[in-house]
Amino acid sequence: MSASTSADPRERILVLGAAGRDFHDFNLMYRDDPGVEVVAFTATQIPDIDGRTYPAELAGPLYPAGIPIVDEANLEQLIARERVDTVVLAYSDLAHTQVMHLASRVIAAGADFVVPGARRTTLRSRRPVVAVTAVRTGVGKSQTTRYVAGLLREQGLRVVAVRHPMPYGDLAAQACQRFETHDDLVRHECTIEEREEYEPHIDAGVVVYAGVDYARILREAEAEADVVLWDGGNNDLPFYAPDLHIVLADPLRPGDEAAYHPGEANVRMADLVLVAKCDSARPEDVAAVEASVRTLNPRAEVLRCDSPVTLDDPAAVAGRRVVVVEDGPTLTHGSMSFGAGVVGAKDAGAESVVDPAPYAVGSLADTYERYPNARGILPAMGYGEAQTRDLEATIRAMVVAGVVDVVVSGTPVDLTRVVTVDVPLVRARYSLAEQEPGRLEAALRRALDR
Repeated sequence: MSASTSADPRERILVLGAAGRDFHDFNLMYRDDPGVEVVAFTATQIPDIDGRTYPAELAGPLYPAGIPIVDEANLEQLIARERVDTVVLAYSDLAHTQVMHLASRVIAAGADFVVPGARRTTLRSRRPVVAVTAVRTGVGKSQTTRYVAGLLREQGLRVVAVRHPMPYGDLAAQACQRFETHDDLVRHECTIEEREEYEPHIDAGVVVYAGVDYARILREAEAEADVVLWDGGNNDLPFYAPDLHIVLADPLRPGDEAAYHPGEANVRMADLVLVAKCDSARPEDVAAVEASVRTLNPRAEVLRCDSPVTLDDPAAVAGRRVVVVEDGPTLTHGSMSFGAGVVGAKDAGAESVVDPAPYAVGSLADTYERYPNARGILPAMGYGEAQTRDLEATIRAMVVAGVVDVVVSGTPVDLTRVVTVDVPLVRARYSLAEQEPGRLEAALRRALDR
């Protein structure tokens, strides 16, 4: 990076990101615009993504050296050194107060603060698009997407799922990835985080696309799909303009539907809002979330749904000391303190859920320091090989100490494919159940008829 001169008329832009929407927004809004220069992407939320470069192959001819990815923590210094004119927010699951704290830092440093709208950052498809998004991370998008895929396939439609980006490896190699078999997961060197989202689709016979270049991904997905199913990440907006926009709201975190970015925008844009986890939430919280959604978006149809949890082998858990592994982002920036694994373990009569924090190894110890709400549960922090080995080592330390008898895994991935566990591992699986069956299918039919 080099500081601009007064003779350079281009607008100098810094994109705040987390290795996902930031690249997408750049590709759509700035890559081919000679009137701007994107001086850097910043990185947060995801470990070990700063210090890399958005490669020239993806950045285009205006950026022959690529674009550096740097730590967001040095925001003010970066604005000053690079004489940044505009800072663009391009990541998700931020409290509204966090968004405005970022804006205040940017404004005080002398730059403009921009939050791009949906019109500039969505692509139009030649196929019908059904999008599943949420108000927060960990609401239940995964089981909802699988449920919707099943309903569409029952209508005889070819469904291709396109997953929100998780490009944690070689960005150029990950530009457009297609997953149909478990061998594809190995070939693309998928992390636990990626496997959590891709494996269930593959097991159901649904092809998945993901990567970095979502225009190219859309073209390839359209070639083999009757319907494109957008499988959202965090609480981000869809990258493709939906014909039916389904948004998940969470009564275990009442109020968050109106307090997080861009989750509130999702609610306001939604055609259909599913209030999930009604079987685990207090009735008054379900009612409060439903009332809040109706205030934010009176035109949206609102459905109540349960999120039943089943264990593969409840008898193996009854009366035993267990360590519970849950989806990582749900416990970290999703702010939850439990997930499907805890629900399943307690329902099965586990003697106790053992706190893994005293045995945490490496990056997991750092995770508990940063996200104290996760203490008591083991987040499946699998953004790379080192974190996967830390997860395995933490479980082994608990086994060696003699404090656990069973591992209960609430993550959608089959952990036995990526870690070695020396005690029985029981999977907790969760699904979506409509309280009024048939309404979601009817909404899908209406959208496709249009």
